[in-house]
Amino acid sequence: MHIHILGICGTFMGGLAALAREAGHRVTGCDAGVYPPMSDQLRSLGIELIEGFDADQMALQPDLYVIGNVVSRARLPDGSPKFPLMEAILEAGAPYTSGPQWLSEHVLQGKHVLAVAGTHGKTTTTSMLAWVLEQAGLEPGFLVGGVPLNFGVSARLGGGKYFVIEADEYDTAFFDKRSKFVHYRPRTAILNNLEFDHADIFDNLAAIERQFHHLVRTVPGSGRVVVNGLEESLTRVLAQGCWSEVRSFGSTVSDFVAEGEPSQFQVLQSGQSVAEVRWAIGGVHNQLNALAAIAAAEHVGVSPAVAAKAMASFENVKRRMEVRGCVNGITVYDDFAHHPTAIRTTVNGLRRQVGHARILAIFEPRSNTMKLGTMKAQLPWSLEEADLAFCHSGGLGWDATAALLPMGAKAQVGANIDEVIAQVLAKVQPGDHLLCMSNGGFGGIHAKLLQAIQTV
Repeated sequence: MHIHILGICGTFMGGLAALAREAGHRVTGCDAGVYPPMSDQLRSLGIELIEGFDADQMALQPDLYVIGNVVSRARLPDGSPKFPLMEAILEAGAPYTSGPQWLSEHVLQGKHVLAVAGTHGKTTTTSMLAWVLEQAGLEPGFLVGGVPLNFGVSARLGGGKYFVIEADEYDTAFFDKRSKFVHYRPRTAILNNLEFDHADIFDNLAAIERQFHHLVRTVPGSGRVVVNGLEESLTRVLAQGCWSEVRSFGSTVSDFVAEGEPSQFQVLQSGQSVAEVRWAIGGVHNQLNALAAIAAAEHVGVSPAVAAKAMASFENVKRRMEVRGCVNGITVYDDFAHHPTAIRTTVNGLRRQVGHARILAIFEPRSNTMKLGTMKAQLPWSLEEADLAFCHSGGLGWDATAALLPMGAKAQVGANIDEVIAQVLAKVQPGDHLLCMSNGGFGGIHAKLLQAIQTV
């Protein structure tokens, strides 16, 4: 089969493309931003990439078009369609489907799916769970919204019956407004946490809770729902109905509990010590991610002791507190954090790691939710443990300076990358930790900072 993917360079659609190619399909695709590293990864798999969404791509005559959720019926100021190819597909009556639907029908059928859902930590926990199953000899397939360092690829079909997938609550496509994860029909589902996010498609937290409950509805009676016992929102989700075995983690009365520091802790199951995790990963949030992965792996026969042993060699994911370099005693990190809670937990994780050393938090509110200004009031709270904060405000429709006013002289705002770098250079000292946080490329700020601080 020849499939043509619209929006192929996103992490999810790029992973889907890799799976389709591995399954023997001819794969082509297009996107507005065809650039490395995703473009290099896809071309290395023999996937032809086209820049833009021009209607002349209809000449490829694929058997099926797979539509990413970046595609819409939007119009440009002059009235012309933003996605002419999509309009041509509709006019021709050509066959098309969404990415999650294609995945469900062509990859996940007959598999024991382990799905990892939550506002935060999906990519890390999915990677962790896949590595645990790999170390247990189960050869899982997986699709992750990032690149797990242990595997070096974001997706593979695997050799067994298990498939681990990052289960996103974002909408499926312009023609299917359900959350992506309702297509996956997991037997094991992790509900890692749940906060308000994606303000561009959800009106409030209750709307997201409803989607999470739709996911719970798809888990069979012999399945398992692994739920964070610290989250009131998830308690409300399960109160709407649950027909599967439930295992909780995180709270003192949960089925799976951690005792000790995040870098070395005992795993208690039903009050009994069943394993010890010793690893190089920091942060309470990662401790909770580990408990979730251990509880999910147990459902497919992997003991907590085996899972904990696998954690010792877990290398995390690219762009998760990734050290990009160290110059003159100054360390530069890259992290994907963009939601205020994720920013706070990331800064806290680094604080636990570096003690009293100075942390300079450098961030851009780039996600759709943050661009809308929905959570701007939470930013000072999210940055409490940073010594200084630098915000890139380019493209925002709200006043970042006003939002950060409670931080006083600790916070500065720059309208572009060069201005932010200049502000950082005026304050940075040897021994500092520069924590760059964005869900985008951040204008290559990491490399620019490393080059600039050579003279400090």
